[in-house]
Amino acid sequence: MLAKANRITSADDYRVIVRRGAKVAGAHTVSYVRSRESGTDARFGFIVSKKVGTAVRRNRVRRRLKAACHEALADGVTGIDVVVRALPGAADASWPALRAEVLDALVRRGWRSAPTDSDSRAAARA
Repeated sequence: MLAKANRITSADDYRVIVRRGAKVAGAHTVSYVRSRESGTDARFGFIVSKKVGTAVRRNRVRRRLKAACHEALADGVTGIDVVVRALPGAADASWPALRAEVLDALVRRGWRSAPTDSDSRAAARA
């Protein structure tokens, strides 16, 4: 679970990040990344609509997205706000695919270094 300091909770914050953040589209997610003051904690928010599926499927997608963001925090990501919107196909996506999309969005925007070989092997095993 993400710590309170790492969660976006305000509707106004969601709105600002989605409207003004850099958009990174993937096959199963759309991520919006916006920079904050350097040295501040990274914050993450998730949008998983009913188009994704039943409550069980939506919650599974949300848990997977949170786990991927928790991994990014462990890698030392700071100073950004990220909102991840799950597309309807996310419910059928595998864990490695969702993880790769979230981490790739951070790499493409320069907030995380490119995955190492050990990261690639770990994703292939999962």
